[in-house]
Amino acid sequence: MASAAMFSSLRRRTSPSMDAFLAPVDLSDDSVIKALSAICTELVSSFSGDCRFKPFFHGRSTRSLIRKIQSISVLLDAFGDVRFSKVSFTVFLCFKELYLLLYRAKILIDFVRGSSKLWLLLQNHSLSGHFHDLNMEISTLLDIFPLSDVNLSEDIKELFVLLRKQTRNSKLSIDKHDDMLRLKFYNFLDEFENGRVPEKNELYAFLVENLSICDVKSCRAEIEFLEEQIVNHDGDVEPTSSVLNGFVALIRYCRFLLFRFEDEEGELGKWKLRKPKKGLITQKIADTFIAIPKDFCCPISLDLMKDPVIVSTGQTYDRASIRRWMGEGRSTCPKTGQMLLHTRLVPNRAMRNLIMQWGLANGIPYDLPENADYSSENAAVASPSKAALEATKATARLLIEQLSNGTARSKTVAAREIRLLAKTGRENRACLAEAGAIPILKVLLPSSDALAQENAVTAMLNLSIYDNNKSRIMDVEGCLGAIVGVLKYGTTTEARENAAATLFSLSAVHNYKKQIAQENGAIKALAGLLKEGTTTRGKKDAVTALFNLSTHIENCARMIESGAVTALVDALGCDDVSEEAAGALVLIVRQPIGAEAVGIEENAVPGLIGMMRCGTPKGKENAVAALLELCRSGGSATTEKVVKAPALVGLLQSLLFTGTRRARRKAASLARVFHRSENGGLGVGYAFAGNSAAQDTNFAGDSTMTVSISVPVL
Repeated sequence: MASAAMFSSLRRRTSPSMDAFLAPVDLSDDSVIKALSAICTELVSSFSGDCRFKPFFHGRSTRSLIRKIQSISVLLDAFGDVRFSKVSFTVFLCFKELYLLLYRAKILIDFVRGSSKLWLLLQNHSLSGHFHDLNMEISTLLDIFPLSDVNLSEDIKELFVLLRKQTRNSKLSIDKHDDMLRLKFYNFLDEFENGRVPEKNELYAFLVENLSICDVKSCRAEIEFLEEQIVNHDGDVEPTSSVLNGFVALIRYCRFLLFRFEDEEGELGKWKLRKPKKGLITQKIADTFIAIPKDFCCPISLDLMKDPVIVSTGQTYDRASIRRWMGEGRSTCPKTGQMLLHTRLVPNRAMRNLIMQWGLANGIPYDLPENADYSSENAAVASPSKAALEATKATARLLIEQLSNGTARSKTVAAREIRLLAKTGRENRACLAEAGAIPILKVLLPSSDALAQENAVTAMLNLSIYDNNKSRIMDVEGCLGAIVGVLKYGTTTEARENAAATLFSLSAVHNYKKQIAQENGAIKALAGLLKEGTTTRGKKDAVTALFNLSTHIENCARMIESGAVTALVDALGCDDVSEEAAGALVLIVRQPIGAEAVGIEENAVPGLIGMMRCGTPKGKENAVAALLELCRSGGSATTEKVVKAPALVGLLQSLLFTGTRRARRKAASLARVFHRSENGGLGVGYAFAGNSAAQDTNFAGDSTMTVSISVPVL
């Protein structure tokens, strides 16, 4: 008998539980007939009911299998009076094997009935083979069944022999019409591959007339199913992921070409309601009250791993966490304590796929980091096929046309679809920008329609993640001002937050930092969002944008004038953003005017001292660095305020022994400042500081600041 593992690829979108694949076989002699009868009844009744539950493809194979199961059910009724104590052990084993076969038949039929039409079409040959294999295995079982060992009536024996003959004569059956449709599907892809766009009437005949994919909802369901197959079977699917990506792009094009933008009456509002909560993925999961499997959590951060990698000891960590660990000068494995033989990080593709599948099963979005290093292992993601690119370009043209000339409602739908298309893949972002999306989205930014504005600014955010698009956005006259306008006056909190995230994304380019800071009201609006924002994500977007802007030396005065310094100081008391706020203050206080502005803030020194006591390792590092720079640039009065801060001595001593490498060096330098002011008040602790501080020469002008926040894709 073929192993049940052959069905490992037959997984429905809502993944069935494991016992659906490992059929129970611990059946007693008395219960085996009842179990067989129950599964036969379930299969036959489910197929004879509502026609909506009958498979669109493989109907002939399914009906043939169901007819055999009906005959088996009649035979089982005759076995009901058999006393198993008087039958051979071989008969009992055959019944148990039959139960396994019927259970596998249920999996196959459920899959065919529940899968998308296009996926069934692509799997036409494979699924036909599965049906044929089941028929052959039932035939083999009937051949070896010891009929003579059971006392049955002649008419039942005749039925048994007839069923055995029917199954023995079963042949592999591939529906010619279905296969022609499958080849036609591939032909459309070939046309895009060769630079030709298929005719609209041919696409309509294929999808609507032949497959009954007649509206936006069914079209979107097909796209989602194909995308899930790419994720669930990464590197182990036929057709390959690159081909499937081409089909997804093709169907997305058809969705806009055939069903346009006016066919979603009420869908915008419904989509708005069912969107997942935004924020970091760990927050999304926390909000759902779902327990994360322990193996999916990084041993360092204890959060769900977004980019799992393997170190030289064989342990798996989240890339960001282990990079931070090694960046602090550590050369051991956090979990085992072993020395790391090298610093190379190997992507753990198996773990990543398991986390993705778990996320899909629990309705939790899981986006790969934009710069995840999977190019060598997944060419389909790194290099989409020419057909997929051409289909995406055609889709982009349709969206831009509607965004330019459509009705107000269809423009909102188009903006939403651009937002979704730009959510993944730099190729998608490039195609949309090259088609002219940015100048037209700019026009929607001041819209009084909340959905139109929100979708437009979020689409702009997603487009900006691709580095080449940053210059395109900044080069469009008035675009930066329109983004800042949404930040200041956005109709929804989400729109304001996404505008801040867009400024954060754009400010990653050094040449744009001054330009953004000079835009009227930009820094003031970011400071306002940091102080008054209602969500953690909004505050993080604001503080990281301010951090980026503070790295440009010419922005310091404007940040002081716009109230950003006060907002950053107040943020020191907010656990979610204190680390980034302290990092921005480090850069600001390096200039005398910045040090003066921070020095007169009543809560600045106490806030930084509090971070040294209770902050994260990176937060403590930033806090002590800010206090040191405050002493260097702020004058004697500010220095006196720092060195007389309560508990400074104990906190410095603690950092000198337990802080990160950079924190220890900064603490040693601040200890020297304290020593000069207090005449050696550190005592024994300072002796250690003096040894460590000898290495601090190169850190006096250290400007390397890191913020572990990535641009959200929304």
